Amino acid sequence: MSLRTCALLFALALGLLPGASAHGASTELPLDQQVGQLIVPSFRGTATPAYVRAALRERHAAGVILFGGNIASPAQVRSLTRALRQQGGRPLVAVDQEGGRIRRVPWVGPIRSEQEQALAGAVRSDAADAATALRALGISVTLAPVADVPFVRNAAIAERAFSSDPSVVSASVQAAVRAWRAGGVAPTVKHFPGMGGASRNTDGAVVTIRRSEAALDRVDLAPFRAAIRAGVPLVMVGHARYPALDRSHIASQSSAIIEGVLRGELGFRGVVITDSLEARASLSTGPITAVAERAIEAGADLVLLTGRGSYQPVYDHLLTRAREDPALRARVREAAARVWRLKAGS
Repeated sequence: MSLRTCALLFALALGLLPGASAHGASTELPLDQQVGQLIVPSFRGTATPAYVRAALRERHAAGVILFGGNIASPAQVRSLTRALRQQGGRPLVAVDQEGGRIRRVPWVGPIRSEQEQALAGAVRSDAADAATALRALGISVTLAPVADVPFVRNAAIAERAFSSDPSVVSASVQAAVRAWRAGGVAPTVKHFPGMGGASRNTDGAVVTIRRSEAALDRVDLAPFRAAIRAGVPLVMVGHARYPALDRSHIASQSSAIIEGVLRGELGFRGVVITDSLEARASLSTGPITAVAERAIEAGADLVLLTGRGSYQPVYDHLLTRAREDPALRARVREAAARVWRLKAGS
């Protein structure tokens, strides 16, 4: 493929030409680049490693997620995100910026926890201020707000949630989503279909939430419905098991949950991203390559990698399997189109 053809395809994909369609352009990308649009890796250090620059330049990654070890000062973050953008393709740059203690950029808000924001009536203003600050640093995606509704004693998510009242959570999530979007940062509601019934985090434990389908629909899904009505562009799917919805698969590997509930019942048309695939609840079902493939097959559009050394094995495996399997190849094409549309609006 010539450089001119590549440039044309990328311009089309990013909506830079009249009548451009992100979906049309993404389907014309070679398969190796389509697969790349499904992966968000992490890295160590405050400068961009060569392999990350190469992955972005070759369109073999959709973007990156930054953690505390990547972040030192405003000038350093701006330099880092500028280096990422210079690789082309409008890479997504994501952080966890929920509020309170969950803030990867420590000098940026929301300073208050989500519960404190809701009690103070400051959800919208706190998210708006944080969005402006993150956007100025070159960060385009926040993995917030938390849409979970805690309902068990000692719920693992309790201190990160807006409230145990689903109506308060719904209103807060809606306000946060609108404010983040208005500030030019794409919000991500999590952890679908709701982690309020877990006493342990899936990062370190295998979790089963024994909640009836009716209760899940009435309580846990309400904030996600509110977020979708507010135009949330990303939904993060978690790794817990929900026997009422799928007896055989964790949520991130369940087409019944992603395609059936999230897309079918709730009507979500945006990008589905997994929680970290290195979580214990995820890896308890198989090696990182297998869980990534199952997540994509189930309907996820982006797989989030937070472990050292995960990126290349996952990328190579997905590319090999997409070449072998027409059904997975079609799923890759569909997911890549959604990610391109997200990038075109970033």
